[in-house]
Amino acid sequence: MAVSKITDSVFSVGAIDWDRQLFDELIPLPDGTSYNAYIIKGRERIALIDTVDPSKEDALLRNLRHLGIDRIDYVVSNHAEQDHSGAIPAILELFPESKVVTNPKCKEFLKELLLVPDERFIEVADGEELSLGDKTLRFIYTPWVHWPETMSTYLVEDRILFSCDFFGSHRASSCICVGDKCKVLQDAKRYYAEIMMPFRLQIRKNIEKLAGYDIQFIAPSHGPVYDKPEWIIEAYKDWISDRVEKKVVIGYVSMHGSTQAIVDYLVDKFAESGVFVMPMNLTVADTGELAMELVDAGALVFASPYVLAGAHPGVVYAAYLANALRPKVKCIGAVFSYGWGGRGNAQIKELLANIKAEFLEPVMIKGYPKERDLDALDSFVDDVIQRLPD
Repeated sequence: MAVSKITDSVFSVGAIDWDRQLFDELIPLPDGTSYNAYIIKGRERIALIDTVDPSKEDALLRNLRHLGIDRIDYVVSNHAEQDHSGAIPAILELFPESKVVTNPKCKEFLKELLLVPDERFIEVADGEELSLGDKTLRFIYTPWVHWPETMSTYLVEDRILFSCDFFGSHRASSCICVGDKCKVLQDAKRYYAEIMMPFRLQIRKNIEKLAGYDIQFIAPSHGPVYDKPEWIIEAYKDWISDRVEKKVVIGYVSMHGSTQAIVDYLVDKFAESGVFVMPMNLTVADTGELAMELVDAGALVFASPYVLAGAHPGVVYAAYLANALRPKVKCIGAVFSYGWGGRGNAQIKELLANIKAEFLEPVMIKGYPKERDLDALDSFVDDVIQRLPD
């Protein structure tokens, strides 16, 4: 990422990771990502808002040199995770007079993760301000987006919210601001689904907290800057609401064709009833896409053969992931193809204990589905539809 000007006093100096394919050794990155950092030039002092992943440290330092930065007074750390904080030690070494500005909880994380010494910190409270001369930074605690110590920084005069992971998107782009709004919205929804969805109640409080601010730009730590931020705020309000769509996500694995036949029948029945249905073969499905589909789904269904008297391991993993993400689905169901028996439904229910949804009676089909099994599948479809919005 080259240096990009946002306002006369604010510059993007972060790095683009065009080729990164996996985040946290878990999350696929179909569009790469960026690690955004921002320089604010005040009349008296200069602040750096966040840094970059250690792998892109050289890009950050190169951008600072290109911008002619010969001093940094403050390094604001909104979030201690290393993709944003990892280059802090290099900045502190290069600018020995600089101080890390953050909240007490983030300070403790940075001391543990990066071994930053205590004397290099300035602690700030929620709502506290710091002057750069003609520019004012106001610190807003926004915990659980997505760590407990996360905060946002508001540049009062320029009306810019530096939100760190809040409102972010994993997207590599040479454009500093949003270009393709539809694509960015999908990337932001996926990003929300993967790391924010478990904390939607806390996010609701944080969005309410931001309601009193006049925000001209949202500058997140991943993805493009929102120069018209209203639409992403409204999208978040929808995602964190209790509203679900008339939509069913079916996560399944089929080993010998029996479960596939069951899923094909369910898909046809839901579609005939005007329900949007998304079948996802868990042996090849992108976990990020699964998470994104769950953001506004009304129902989640698992279909699985039995493996050693339990659900297929691919289904077990998907159920574990769904439980961690805590989607707002209204009902959950399961359909099993079995040979001699087992405890697959009890296993799935145990794995999904965090989700506050109604569990439907499972459908158990011995071997390949036969005519006598179709009535049970029809009743199952009816039960799901009754619990979806009109």
